[in-house]
This record gives sequence, C-alpha cells and structure tokens, in this order.
Amino acid sequence: MAGEEMGAREAKGRGDEPSQVPDDLLLCDADCYVKMVEAGATWLQNHVEYINSLNVYPVPDGDTGINMYLTVQAALQEMKAVEDPSLGRLVKAASHGALMGARGNSGVILSQIMRGVAKVLDGKASFSATDLAAALQEGAATAYKGVIKPVEGTILTVAREAAEAACDAASEQEDLIQTLERVVARARESVANTPLLLPVLAEAGVVDAGGQGLLTLFEGVMRVLKGESVSDAVVTEAGAVVGARAAEEYGFEAMYVLAGENLDLLGIRKTIASMGSSVLVVGDSRTVKVHVHTDRPGAAIEYGARLGTLSDITVENLQVQVREFTSGGEDAAQVPPDMLSDTAIVAVVPGDGFRRVFESLGASATVAGGQSMNPSTEDLVKAADGLAVENVILLPNNRNIIMAARQAQELSSRNVAVVPTTSVPQGIGALLAFNYQIDVEANAEQMTRAAGDVQTIEITSAVRGAVLDGMQVNEGEFIGLLNGTLVASADGVEGVVDTVLEKLDLDEYEIITLYYGDDMTSSDADRLAQRIRASCPGQEVEVLDGGQPHYHYIISVE
Repeated sequence: MAGEEMGAREAKGRGDEPSQVPDDLLLCDADCYVKMVEAGATWLQNHVEYINSLNVYPVPDGDTGINMYLTVQAALQEMKAVEDPSLGRLVKAASHGALMGARGNSGVILSQIMRGVAKVLDGKASFSATDLAAALQEGAATAYKGVIKPVEGTILTVAREAAEAACDAASEQEDLIQTLERVVARARESVANTPLLLPVLAEAGVVDAGGQGLLTLFEGVMRVLKGESVSDAVVTEAGAVVGARAAEEYGFEAMYVLAGENLDLLGIRKTIASMGSSVLVVGDSRTVKVHVHTDRPGAAIEYGARLGTLSDITVENLQVQVREFTSGGEDAAQVPPDMLSDTAIVAVVPGDGFRRVFESLGASATVAGGQSMNPSTEDLVKAADGLAVENVILLPNNRNIIMAARQAQELSSRNVAVVPTTSVPQGIGALLAFNYQIDVEANAEQMTRAAGDVQTIEITSAVRGAVLDGMQVNEGEFIGLLNGTLVASADGVEGVVDTVLEKLDLDEYEIITLYYGDDMTSSDADRLAQRIRASCPGQEVEVLDGGQPHYHYIISVE
C-alpha cells in the first residue's frame, strides 16, 4: 500500500503544474525508504558547493558537503547490493554502508545517525510517523554517544532538535509528510540558530556546515514524499559564485573509461558537468568515456569508480597521491620488507612529497587524503587490514579525519591504536618518536606526547572576505594559521610567514621545516627559507616538497 501511495505522489509531481501536497501518507515500506535515501542524496548533491562554502575559516578546503554526500552514496551502494530487499535489510545495509563510507567528522556523525535509525526500523515491514520519530530520536542519541566531547551549535544540535520536532508532530497525528514538514522547519530554525550557540560561527558569519547538510538531507526526503522534484538545479548566493568559476580555467584535466552494467549516460553526464567545464561524456550503458576540466579531479574519478571499473585514467598536473586515493588504496597496503616489529604505521598524507617523507621515516602504509579529500572509514580499515602485522598505529594527521580513524579502530581486524594528530607536521613528529622495541600502547602514548610538541603553520589564500578571531580578512589575501587558529593576513606570503613566526618563542625551538605545496616551486620555497634564516639565525631551516593541495606552505616548528 505504501508503495502505491508513493507512486501516486510521484505522478502528482510531474508536468508543468506545481505539485500539490498529497493526501495523508501513513506508512512507508522498503521501496519508499529507498526513494527517501535516494532523494536525500540527490538534494545533497545539488547543494554540495553551498555546504562546502560554509567554512569557518575562509580557506579553499571546505569539504563538508562532499563528505556528507559521499557518505550517503556509500549507504545507497550498500543498499543496491541487498538481495530480497526488505525494509529491515535495507536499513541495516544503509547503516553499514554509511559507516564504512563515512568521510570527515560530518560524515561519521551522519553515519551514526543512520545507525540509530536502523536500530529502530530493523525488523519492520513498514514504518509510521511514530516509528520515524523514534528512529530520528535514536539517531540523534547514537550520534551524541559517538562524539567524545559533543558541541552544541553543530550537526548534533540540529539532529536532536529535528528529532524532538518529529516526536511532537507524531504525537498529534500520524501523517509522515506533515511530520517531515515539521522536521524540516525545526531543522531550518536550528541551523539558523547555530551561530548563537557557537561564537566562532557568529564571528565568521556562517551557519554550521554539518547542520546545513543534515537539513538539506531532510529537505530532499520531504520533497520526494510530497511528489516534488529533487533534480532541479539550485541557485543560491554561493551557487552564483560557483557558477562564475565555471568560466575560469580549471587546474586539472581528468579522463577515464568507465565499464559497467546499465550505466546511466545522462545521469553521469549531469554529475560530471557539475564538477567542472569542457565536459565530454559519451558511450552507452556498458562503456562510457569521461573527460572534464576540474579543480577536483579526485571527486570526478571517485564518482566513476563507484559506478564500475575504470581504465585509461589520465590526470594532468595531478599528484600521484590522488591516483592512489581513487584506485582504492591498493598501493597503500604494501608492507616494507624490513619490518622490524609486530607494529606498523598507517599515515594519512595530503601529497606525494609527504608520502615519500612518511615512507622514508618507516610508515608501512599511507592513505592519500587531507583537507577536501578525506579518506573514508573503509579506506583506513583496508590500509590497516592489508598489513601483515597484528598491531597498527594510525596517524590521521587532520582534525577532520580523527573520527573516521576511531571508527576504523573499532572495525579493523587488527589491534589499532589512534594517535590523534591534527596536522601532517604533528604526524611526522609522532613518527619520529616511534620505538620498535616497545609495545603498541606505550608507543601510542609516546607518539602522542611527541606530536604535542610540534607547532604547525599553514599558509593559504582566503576564498572570501570574513571577520574571524577579531581579524578582517579580504578575499584573495594570504592568510596564516598557527595550530589551526587564524593569526595573520597580508598581501604577500613572506609577510604572513613573518607574522606567524613572531607569535612563537623561537628560542624554544631548533628546526623549522618548510613543506611547499603543489602550486609553489622549489625556487619559491628556497627564497622563503633564506628569508627565514636571515630573521631566525638560531634555527635550522629545511625545505622539502610536500605536494599538498590548497596550502602554499605547511611549516613545522619543533
């Protein structure tokens, strides 16, 4: 009955006339649930760039939107593999897929919400408004439990308040559509209030990106239940900025051949077109040739990899680490022949230069990732489980990967310890403290202490104007972050580096290491190093190729 009701609603949403709110929808079955998740994913995809733009810091690495979208896509992929798809099997598959595909903190939290939903809906043939309210309530509770130090004014708050609205609505009536309308309204209000709860959001002039992502997901679900389209293009202020960029020349050319079954050529073309310009997508339901100019080649290739088998992959001006990232991490599972103990190191690295550094220091495996390219929980599990040792120490090297690392710790077949490094220099400092002669627990403690002794400076360019941490930043200016906090802004890289270094008591440190990014040359880095040596004669200054995207320099002070 629920499937028939959904079909009637879809018919009402077609044509040129605005769709009308359908009659009461009292139950949703397995087919209905699939449509809900698909609609949520599509609506998220339409809003990815907007959600990405809601970055507290005006740096070019916002990735909350893509992280949440890829997490839901992983849930959908798992659902598609279910044989005899009852509602119970589907919700469990969605939960597992989201867990394994979770990327970034927002993706991990979303996977926990879906896990809680699955707990309530498992074993049911259909669900009512009351069931949905209970599921959302359990989802919020599960998400709160999954965060070591929950912070209000984030996606957690939005999840909890949306669940409260669902409970209130379901206690008054049993219509799923009316319940979802109340959920969306409350979630929208909750997102708008996030700057009131989290001062850093108010100062930056943005709402919480994860909360906005969850609201967007709810909106997509509501729209499909009401028979409204979720495939329409979205025009927002942020979207206008993205549209303007489409006319610019992107930095990378990505090409590949996709082989699969029942490939949706038009759908693939539309998705690839949203990623860049100079798009060419041709072929049939079994083989598709893809060409795109994009500043996110990894996303374009990863999208294709989810649909089938890729061959003839070519990326111009793209580091090797992106190829490894999108190939499933096979190279990351190689064990050095000179393994000296029963403990191995897995490190997340944002550039080919950093990969070489970590491997030279003894890391057994690397997983490509970092800002705007967060590896999934499954990527980390595969890297750990692919090692021929019992114990693994995982270095996430990014604040936004720590939660996924902890998920991998629980899911891996190995004994995994997470050293919660928040930057690549911290990861290097931790790796230097590794001792082959002590056990994994003692090593993890020792490496954590060592990581805390490293100061990290990041130099990038502001992608928008903002007032943050009491500082006015203009679009296009170079900005400097010290241990994740914005402390400097100027028209030139040298001035920013000078200002950040002045914030440190350099007499306490001995070595300054400059890792230059993929948009800088060794000559640029050498000139900056000479400048630093002149102003800091008491410190040894080294220069290495990091190859990282987005950040002109990542500087370690230790």
